[in-house]
Amino acid sequence: MTKNVGTADRAVRLILAVLAVVGAYLTGMASVLGVVLLVVAAVLAVTAFVRFCPLYRVVGTSTCPR
Repeated sequence: MTKNVGTADRAVRLILAVLAVVGAYLTGMASVLGVVLLVVAAVLAVTAFVRFCPLYRVVGTSTCPR
């Protein structure tokens, strides 16, 4: 699995993940919107930590410098 998520992209993903968790907390973690936001936060955090985004692979793009 080659890395395709760059440093700036990772930072943005982590910030958005934190904001999604805060949004889920504010709307109620058990609400439909809260659960959706938690799933989005999890996907963003995992792709930031592993530095691989499957959607980038499908589209054929990379933000990681070669």
